[in-house]
Amino acid sequence: MAELVIARNPDAGSSLGFLLWLPLGDGLVFRTSGTWPRTKALYCHPAEPGEWPADPEVVERVALRSCARRGAAIDVVLDRARENRSQIVYTRGRGRDMVFWQSPRTRKQARPQVRTPTARAPGADELEILVDAHERYPYTFPSQQVRTARRTLPAGDYGVVLGGTLVASVERKSLSDLVSSVSSGRLRFALGDLAALPRAAVVVEDRWSQVFAQRHVRPAQVADSLAELQVRWPAIPIVFAETRPLAEEWTYRFLAAALAWARDENAVGTRLPGAVTELSSGTAPEPSTAEVRAWAREQGIAVPDRGRLRPEVWERYRAAHGCPDGDHDRHS
Repeated sequence: MAELVIARNPDAGSSLGFLLWLPLGDGLVFRTSGTWPRTKALYCHPAEPGEWPADPEVVERVALRSCARRGAAIDVVLDRARENRSQIVYTRGRGRDMVFWQSPRTRKQARPQVRTPTARAPGADELEILVDAHERYPYTFPSQQVRTARRTLPAGDYGVVLGGTLVASVERKSLSDLVSSVSSGRLRFALGDLAALPRAAVVVEDRWSQVFAQRHVRPAQVADSLAELQVRWPAIPIVFAETRPLAEEWTYRFLAAALAWARDENAVGTRLPGAVTELSSGTAPEPSTAEVRAWAREQGIAVPDRGRLRPEVWERYRAAHGCPDGDHDRHS
């Protein structure tokens, strides 16, 4: 029976850690970075059949229902219930031939049939978004004119500040992280923290329907828990944005709207409802050492390339920005 075989790439220095073998002709061999295109299309580098090792370290071996080349793509159907359909697609990009391995899910995520707008959100001519210091692979908002700065946020992963107060925050979740945090109860505590802010939301980088495609947990249990959390904290929407780029776009527009609303409330002298969480004991968010170092150099102040800054440098920065004195010794 014909099989698709995935083995570890014996070349330890290669960034493509796997070899994919397909039974077409004398055999097609590709170097690739994963064992299945689950979250994104995988780049494949065509290799000579002779690169297939004589004694491969097989990671996965799956029987094929069909493997046929149709035009510029190879349709691959595996003999299993899930993750059974994929394509090897030959295309051109950056002036050269390229090959990608994609599944129906990654194809839909890559082309959700929408184009995110580049127009700024109303009132967001100058928008600074704070990114939690613990956030891995953060949004950069490349299609919008946004400044980002790293801070330790009391709640959420992305936030905006007005007058030293965190006025809105967004908690970002991949689907796997959402399911894990629901099952462990972490999301309940995260929503409790977000509820202390004037405005907050949770954005999920996937579709609601994928909750019911989970195999390691009961989908109904996850759905019921999400419904209970939404009823308990109705002011904190849980938004399924389908893809990471759409989640990033939604986050930008939510935070821009929240900041504009907070400015309007301040302008008419209205107190923000509910408890307000501040980033640093009632003061403006603490700048990083790198930010103060860059400011000092712009002012012609001599500072070292690494290590702590002198107390007088912090004092001049605080005086220039109207910041109260703080504990600069914790910055290193």
